[in-house]
Amino acid sequence: MGKSAALTEAEQRLRMLSPERLRAANDFLAYLQEREENEATAELLAIPGFQESFQRATAQAERGQVVRFEEIRRDV
Repeated sequence: MGKSAALTEAEQRLRMLSPERLRAANDFLAYLQEREENEATAELLAIPGFQESFQRATAQAERGQVVRFEEIRRDV
């Protein structure tokens, strides 16, 4: 089943739930979303040197030491 079909089916099921069960389903969806985001974060943090590089990049951005995308973009 593709993502679009799954979304359509899930939406149909959600519309049939009572308000109480809809809240429970929404809480469960929030849990799944948070877990997926945490897994993605863990993958990034497992990359050697990622955390330090990210902190340097964040500090540079906060100081305004950035290059506009238009300045580095190349027509390929």
